[in-house]
Amino acid sequence: MEEKRIVEKLEERFPGEPEYIEAVSQVLETIQGEYNKHPEFEKANIIERLCIPDRIIQFRVNWVDDNGQIQTNMGYRVQHNNAIGPYKGGIRFHKSVNLSILKFLAFEQTFKNSLTTLPMGGAKGGSDFSPRGKSDAEVMRFCQAFMNELYHYIGPDQDVPAGDIGVGGREVGYLFGQYKKLTHQYVGVLTGKGLEYGGSLIRPEATGYGNVYFLENMLKTRGESLEGKTVLVSGSGNVAQYTLEKLIQKGAKPITCSDSDGYIYDPNGINEEKLRFIMELKNVRRGRISEYAEKYQVKYVKGEKPWFEKADIATPCATQNEINEEAAKALVKNGVTAVSEGANMPVVPAAIKVFQDARILYSPGKASNAGGVATSGLEMTQNSERLRWTREEVDSKLQDIMNNIHDNCVRYGTEPDGYINYEKGANIAGFLKVARAMIAQGV
Repeated sequence: MEEKRIVEKLEERFPGEPEYIEAVSQVLETIQGEYNKHPEFEKANIIERLCIPDRIIQFRVNWVDDNGQIQTNMGYRVQHNNAIGPYKGGIRFHKSVNLSILKFLAFEQTFKNSLTTLPMGGAKGGSDFSPRGKSDAEVMRFCQAFMNELYHYIGPDQDVPAGDIGVGGREVGYLFGQYKKLTHQYVGVLTGKGLEYGGSLIRPEATGYGNVYFLENMLKTRGESLEGKTVLVSGSGNVAQYTLEKLIQKGAKPITCSDSDGYIYDPNGINEEKLRFIMELKNVRRGRISEYAEKYQVKYVKGEKPWFEKADIATPCATQNEINEEAAKALVKNGVTAVSEGANMPVVPAAIKVFQDARILYSPGKASNAGGVATSGLEMTQNSERLRWTREEVDSKLQDIMNNIHDNCVRYGTEPDGYINYEKGANIAGFLKVARAMIAQGV
């Protein structure tokens, strides 16, 4: 495999899609050595087939706002690969959504889902609609209009979407209700549902919890624990909130939190009481994190990210490309020894190299934030069985999955000097399972 030639060919074929090309480049670079050990992959043209999505669905979404004005947004679903199971991946509602971002997310999702060992393919979808500032009625009308088109292409054995940025329990409920109305079927077509209608215990917490379980495993490889460690956390949505909760439970001391307007720095640490305030602020009032600084009289930095503060550990839980090379160098200089991605691809390639060159523990999102989709897979299983497992059962299965992902990363990512390259390990482990399934199923 000539990684550079393949990437150049994709750039020519899909111009103006930098996020997608970046994701493909990162994966191909790390799997090249393993790929070249398998001549059957080259003969079957596995790389090109794996890089290009099975299909992309694009559609217009018309909806009526509270003033009676008709609004128009774009809707997308990228069904990337279903070699090992039905397409599975979130729906994102955010003004930044475009085809390049969704293709990169669907590509990454394919490997992440493979790593969980559950039978799930990879997909991603969404719209450039933003729920921020919209009324509940407007969000409901948009979700119904979005599902009016999407329902043709999804189903419990075909494609099972979930929530993502801008799509929480409220939005999933509206989407599920419209799917049920259109199809006259009560099936597990979406995950992240409410407990009253087929949701799984631990699902809201799963991505954040899984992130911390993986981080804990990384530290154990160096004989360390989370107890007493100071942690930089970005974001204040679902992933960040439950990362904070589990960090606090494990005895760590999270000292930052952020949103798109800026970040707060609390040297005394975010404790359970302060976390409850953040959850009420973000989940109920949908306010800004600056209110935390006002309430607890701590530092607030407008328009910046928290990566220049001093700490032991960093876990980016906001969005893609939030840690650049400069920020990575600052983290290393300030003594950070581990970086665990809670968001999807929040660290740019140049920053990843900084961490790896410094031999810092670094885990890519496809490994450390796989807890969310893993628990979505467990929700699918419960829906199929028409059963609900206890909180303890789901949490135990989640921990087992995160432990298995970590073991696979160590297996394929350990370098001759003993350093564990988690990015390489995750990419190879995820790739091999999908590639072998594709070959087994023919062209």
